[in-house]
Amino acid sequence: MVVVEKCGGSQRRGLWRLTGLALAAVLAACAGSLDGSEPTIRPAGSATAEQRVDPHEVEIAEREHPKIVAAFGGTYQNRDVELAVARIVGRLVAASQEPWRGYRLTILNSPAVNAFALPGGYVYVTRGLLALADDSAEVAAVIAHEMAHVTARHAYLRAQRAESAAVAEQAVQNVVQDPAAQRVALTSTQVSLARFSQIQELEADRIGIATLAKAGYDPFAAPRFLTSMARLAAWKNGLPEDDAGGTDFLSSHPSTPERLAQAQAVAASTGVVGGETDRDGYLARIDGLMWGDDPAEGYVRGREFLHAKLGFGFAVPGGFVIDNTSKAVLATNPDGIAMRFDGADVAAGSDLVSYLTSGWVNGLDRSSIRTTSLNGLPAATAAAEARGFSYRIAVLRFGDQAFRFLFATRGDATALDAAFQATVMSFRALTEREKSDLTPLRVRLATVGPGDTAEAMARSMASVDRAVVLFRALNGLGANEEPRVGARVKLIVER
Repeated sequence: MVVVEKCGGSQRRGLWRLTGLALAAVLAACAGSLDGSEPTIRPAGSATAEQRVDPHEVEIAEREHPKIVAAFGGTYQNRDVELAVARIVGRLVAASQEPWRGYRLTILNSPAVNAFALPGGYVYVTRGLLALADDSAEVAAVIAHEMAHVTARHAYLRAQRAESAAVAEQAVQNVVQDPAAQRVALTSTQVSLARFSQIQELEADRIGIATLAKAGYDPFAAPRFLTSMARLAAWKNGLPEDDAGGTDFLSSHPSTPERLAQAQAVAASTGVVGGETDRDGYLARIDGLMWGDDPAEGYVRGREFLHAKLGFGFAVPGGFVIDNTSKAVLATNPDGIAMRFDGADVAAGSDLVSYLTSGWVNGLDRSSIRTTSLNGLPAATAAAEARGFSYRIAVLRFGDQAFRFLFATRGDATALDAAFQATVMSFRALTEREKSDLTPLRVRLATVGPGDTAEAMARSMASVDRAVVLFRALNGLGANEEPRVGARVKLIVER
């Protein structure tokens, strides 16, 4: 969660960061990378008239680029990492279906594992993805996939299909009177559109792996990285570490098992054995890479959220998993209770109860409103019921700002009350020592010695839930697999 601050003389406030390949939170960046701009990879020769990039695609990319950089917390600046990734892109361009095309690479300052591309050759990877990757070939596999979206013009085709789907849905709503028949027709249209995008993803995998092999990289890096992504998602969501997961049938991305099966088959079909991985070289270049939250967004440490700049912290009860985004802190538990913590737009000196009753809470039970004190801070609490959900809300003042907690569940209201009370009562001001001690987590390398187990090495990492699951996910190890003696491995540490 970010704080309003100055950047180049103007104010900014962070907004939600979405997951997946969608655009996300809005947080403008004060600095560029290298010489103030992202590395541009240009082809060796000039393009013919038939090979020129569509100027409309470039126009779209140039318009959207600043929004994307802002949405993902700006650019991440690390000269060694940027140049290493730029070299990877250069090799892939030469081996691609369109070696005449230029690309602009941006490393985004986001802990999410994400990569995407815009028409016109703009390619984006996050520092979270670079931290998860175990070698140069895995990074190349992701970028080759995104380049395939560009060369196959998937974004343009997707937009055309979406426009047609919107016309079809409007026609259904205008013509079909039976609500049940409307729902069936609309769902059919949505499934068709979702599957269209899934097919694009699988096609990009096929093209990307072929490019990867042609560039001399290990083509099996693609299924390896998909597996690591699944294991990291399992760690983050509290699932067993061998849970490959899946997607909703309306998701635009194929399930991990489906993608893995195809990626393995395509990699095998290339006939490339012993392709380059550059594991040791890659790991050396990302030693010291920032992991997790940026200082501007506060830190998650175990079950606590701590924000040095804003000067406060709070803790969620056991069983909750915290996700810190650039606008809000989210948390959920296995019992179906969800929490959101964010800033409240309450003017200095105005009444907290008036804010609660200003219309933003659906189903508000006005008789439940109470004014109270949370560890000496003025606060107001309330309950609400809407659409089968029970809600508990708290708004509090801290310094010259206001914040709010929102808890919701469809389940046991008693458990909801307990989680709500425990969390809001844990809100406190941080000491100066606590604020000065808070530093970003980093990726650091270690060498596996005789007798070193995954459990033992995970104990040397910073305090995170299920550290051994995270350790294995970061180092390409399967469930219950032990690291090889003499291997270099990644640890997440506080310094």
